[in-house]
Amino acid sequence: MSDQDPVTSTTQATPGGATLVMKFGGTSVGTPEAMAQVVEITRRTRRDWPRLVVIISALSGVTNLLLESASQAAFGQGSSFYNAEARLREMHYAIAEQLVSDLARRAQVKQDVGHLISDFLNLCQAIAVLGEATPRALDAVAALGERMSVRLLAAALDSAGVPAQYVEATQVIVTDRNFQNAHPDLATTQQRSRLVLGPILDLGRVPVVTGFIGATPEGITTTLGRGGSDYSAGILGAVLPADDVWIWTDVDGVMSADPRAVPTARTIPELTYREIAELAYFGAKVLHPKTIRPVIDAGIGLRICNTFNPDHPGTRLVADREATLNGDVKAVTAIHGQRLITIEGRGMLGVPGVAARTFGAVASTGTSVPLITQASSEQSICFAVPSSATDQVIAALEKAFSNELAQQDIDRIWATDEVVIITVVGAGMIHTPGIAGRVFTSLGSQNVNVIAIAQGSSEVSISLVVSATDADVAVRALHDLILARASS
Repeated sequence: MSDQDPVTSTTQATPGGATLVMKFGGTSVGTPEAMAQVVEITRRTRRDWPRLVVIISALSGVTNLLLESASQAAFGQGSSFYNAEARLREMHYAIAEQLVSDLARRAQVKQDVGHLISDFLNLCQAIAVLGEATPRALDAVAALGERMSVRLLAAALDSAGVPAQYVEATQVIVTDRNFQNAHPDLATTQQRSRLVLGPILDLGRVPVVTGFIGATPEGITTTLGRGGSDYSAGILGAVLPADDVWIWTDVDGVMSADPRAVPTARTIPELTYREIAELAYFGAKVLHPKTIRPVIDAGIGLRICNTFNPDHPGTRLVADREATLNGDVKAVTAIHGQRLITIEGRGMLGVPGVAARTFGAVASTGTSVPLITQASSEQSICFAVPSSATDQVIAALEKAFSNELAQQDIDRIWATDEVVIITVVGAGMIHTPGIAGRVFTSLGSQNVNVIAIAQGSSEVSISLVVSATDADVAVRALHDLILARASS
């Protein structure tokens, strides 16, 4: 790592009172070596950002381990959480041994983590006795991972000469009672954040805050949904308010495609908020979709960086008005494991309410629909659902339209074999004629058949459906459009 923090060096000089929120994901703190890198990044960044808030996830794999153990406990598999106990101690104690030099502080951290692991065992035992893991209980279990990791990182920072203090977000982020996917009360959270985090920042210390979790007004622990540590960063960045939010992960920003499918994929240096929202929705896993909203509303900067390659500038997110719109397709993404369901029949023509009844039936199954298309003749409606939900959705539709099926107003309700939704994203597509033509010419040259097409009203993306067997060829063909544009 260079002496000048590279991410800081790409920003303008910041005034002494500027505030930065940095979030580190699970892979960034999953091992002693990874957490040591986080400590070093924090130490260097603090030179230019004296008011620095760090948000971290649980160690890599810990949240899954906690929730799987709780689920197994509900089925009477008591040995699972005792095995998890040993693994939790091993992972967390190894970091304390290597990164916390003061013996008394190290002993205290290990004792604190040990108490949280005991809480985990007690919760699992209670779940085993009840034979049920309620959403509230699962949130209490899942939150333990972040509660352990903040204690480790705060102690490691202190050992490296960076004054730090861990903060549990239950003291700061106030939510509703929608356990496992709670919604924040931003007004109350703003008051709490200034009361709790303000004094710590004023003393020149770094608050190390648990990502992913919050609490009801009564203090009951909630979680913000999986991937919610990104959301925590967006929330706190908005309410403090921060001048910038940096999301540190294990890749060099947002890639132009999945590098596992497209070896020539490259980091996108700049994306608009609308572009990243489309990418997050259509399968890109770098940024949690909810993160974006509070950041946009607050008008603050957002950057995605690589913990393990901090010299790389990463991806900068900008407002639409700041973007350079040159007509480029910037990224190609794919959602695998989908099937298309079609409702068709001449009796649907001109009949109001068919779409409402269709998606009411789908909603009754708890299934999300990522893509919809309808023929202008109104004789069919086609939409995508996850393959695993297909049978349940078709059963719900057949029940909802049983009379129409009996009278043959609807001819059939059927599903394709597995398909993949391919989406091309680029804000400049709005003002550039011929983009769709280039897209379909590229696919045609590779003999890829397009089963369905949809373009969002934002015009930032075009989505199309291809068979699962054509998916990789389609993604590579469309990615070649990005490479061709870059070399022209």
